[in-house]
Amino acid sequence: MKIRPVILCGGAGTRLWPKQKKHQAKQFIDFGGWSLIQKTLERVKNPVFDYPIISTNLKYLKNVRKFLKKSKVRKYKIVLEPAKKNTAPAILSSALIKEIHLKQPLMYFAADHLIEKSNILIRSINKNKSNLDDQNIFIFGIKPTNPSSEYGYFITKKTKKKIYKVIKFIEKPKLSKAKKAIKMKGYWNSGMFYLRKDSIINNFKKYQNKTYKSCLDAVNKAKYRNNTYYLNKRSFVKSVEKSFDYAILEKTRKINAIKLDIPWSDLGNWREISKIYKKNKAKYFKKKNVYYRPWGKYVNLFEGKNFLVKELTVNSKSSISLQKHHHRSEHWMITQGKPKITINKKKFFKKPDDSVFIPTGAVHRIENHFKKQVKIIEVQTGPILKESDIVRFKDIYGRVN
Repeated sequence: MKIRPVILCGGAGTRLWPKQKKHQAKQFIDFGGWSLIQKTLERVKNPVFDYPIISTNLKYLKNVRKFLKKSKVRKYKIVLEPAKKNTAPAILSSALIKEIHLKQPLMYFAADHLIEKSNILIRSINKNKSNLDDQNIFIFGIKPTNPSSEYGYFITKKTKKKIYKVIKFIEKPKLSKAKKAIKMKGYWNSGMFYLRKDSIINNFKKYQNKTYKSCLDAVNKAKYRNNTYYLNKRSFVKSVEKSFDYAILEKTRKINAIKLDIPWSDLGNWREISKIYKKNKAKYFKKKNVYYRPWGKYVNLFEGKNFLVKELTVNSKSSISLQKHHHRSEHWMITQGKPKITINKKKFFKKPDDSVFIPTGAVHRIENHFKKQVKIIEVQTGPILKESDIVRFKDIYGRVN
């Protein structure tokens, strides 16, 4: 029996768009000829998988259909949530549809994760297929590249069968605790799950029976058309709003881990996204997009919907003007040099790989007091991203408004 991939595609990605009511969900963002959902759909085309199930909501249905067509995925099922109830009801209801056999292995992917070397991931999925039973759950851990408070961690111990059993979860810790978690050989919790349909049913019956009954009823009473299950709203809203982690993983003891040492990110902030543009700078670079200024130069790498990615180069003994913007915020990731940064009344130095957020309306500046050029990947977000949205207060080149 083939493994059935289930793609969770209901997240809004609000962390990328602070204080912005209208924003694009992260999985659908065009980052320059590619999107996260496209990469996820490509990943599940591997022969070990059966056709995909996509769990989403009415708001994203058109986008999901568009990307299925774009990725030439002809066979699929969509399970449509009538209300947002977090990941536990989404995971359960997508497993309960009749196309999925009772003992079928299910691999849950998030639509908004970037995974490189996915062949290693798929190999480990296939390898552990025989270890699935009617109770256990496998979760995927990523070997940390740095102590981060952006992700949760888990700690494991090895069993006699050479399977890693999860003995402790650590929810998005402070930096000091993240360092301790790494010393304890903790792995990032990727949010990918692997289990059989009967395991999902048994765990929900045991730990979240109310949600099990409401989701089962919502599936049984669902309307079906155009490869899409429209779950019954009256039944579905009775389910308890909880994440799969809180609803099931924190209660059951039968959790095993598959450890991976591969490049992975949920691209949950502009710093992580900036790294992608830095890494693939040559791909995005165009000579016509280079603009010279008295302090150095900048190059527009990519303009997306409500965001613009630039690389700034600030020469030695130079500085941009003390300025603010009415319509945009900025996210900076330092890639070279040691800039002195001003944000309102605060002044501080930063080093490579540090990041800085400039809220809309904040007075800010970059100064380079050293011989080495300062280089910064800048992501502007907002409704207006033009150079005219600069109000200058001080400028060593005489450009004050």
